[in-house]
Amino acid sequence: MQPDVLAKHLIDSNRYMVLGTVDPDGRPRVSPVYFSPDGYSTVYWVSSVESHHSQNLAERPEVSMVVFDSAAEIGSGQAVYLIARAEVVPDEELHGCLDAVTWTRFPGLRQFTAAELSAPEKWRLYRAQVSEHSIHIPGRHPQYGTGTDRRMTVDLS
Repeated sequence: MQPDVLAKHLIDSNRYMVLGTVDPDGRPRVSPVYFSPDGYSTVYWVSSVESHHSQNLAERPEVSMVVFDSAAEIGSGQAVYLIARAEVVPDEELHGCLDAVTWTRFPGLRQFTAAELSAPEKWRLYRAQVSEHSIHIPGRHPQYGTGTDRRMTVDLS
């Protein structure tokens, strides 16, 4: 599978990503969140404003994310890494953004309304604007391997 096709496949076929933020003391923090992509340049998720990662985003919006199949056999895992800037979706943009979110990825999950994601409620819609995508390349990959596992930047535009 071509690297860009693999990255798109991983984003399209997985429901969870690991969100990496930074605590006020500089320590990395990772959190699993379910997400919905809008194409490949924006991802959305819902979190409480009280959650640790949401508080971190308020201070430092730069994030790293990884999407991967956690059920893959040892040695056959594939991942797409995302570098992004995240924010709470402003109330005035909620309706348009909620139309872009594909909650059908999550059978049984009801769609949130704009009122449920606005103050004074504690839940918010977050989005990350992705600036870079890269995939995991195993060192033994027949075409792209170099003997050492590495990341390869891919263009998903």
